Parts: sequence; C-alpha cells; structure tokens
Amino acid sequence: MPQGYLYLVIAIVGEVAATAALKTAGELTNPVAAATVIIGYAVALLFLSLTLRTVPVGVAYAIWAGAGTALIALSAYLIYGQKLDGLAILGITLIVLGVALVNGSSSSSLK
Repeated sequence: MPQGYLYLVIAIVGEVAATAALKTAGELTNPVAAATVIIGYAVALLFLSLTLRTVPVGVAYAIWAGAGTALIALSAYLIYGQKLDGLAILGITLIVLGVALVNGSSSSSLK
C-alpha cells in the first residue's frame, strides 16, 4: 500500500474513533471519551494532511467521506444498537461503490 493511502487509513480510523466517542463524551464531560474525541480528531487531521502530499484532495476526500460514513454507521450499530433501514443500507452501499469507482477506475485518482 502506498504511504499516502496508509496515512489515509490512519486518518479514517482516527476520525471514526473520535466520532463514535462523541455520543459517550457527554458534551466532553466524560474524560476518557473526551480524550478519545480530541486525540482522534487530531490524529485524523494530521494524517489527512500527510495524505495530501501524494493523494489528490478530491480522491482523498471521497475515500475519507465514504469510508467514514460506512464505518460510523457500522460502529453505531455495533456500539449503540442503532438500526439502519433498507434505504440507508442501500445509500451507504452506493457511497462505497462510488468511492471504489473514483479510486479504482478513474484517471482522477492519479496525481
């Protein structure tokens, strides 16, 4: 995996961890969850900025947004028991497929 995409994976994991922790952070009054939120977003922004050295911003953001959306939906289901209906699952599937198309078969993924 090229280094830029490895950085993007780290950025996405940081952002998903931070966003998933927001619900339990209780307006940042829960110290552990608040630290997860702050550190997760800091890691996400740092590694996203490193990603942009080699990955075009449009491609990086498409992957970031698509993967983040899908992983947050999955996290909400696993951690909080939040249910998704068929249309929500279809929408997330279409987002992931769109990101795959942009990244895998489009000349826009090239620098």
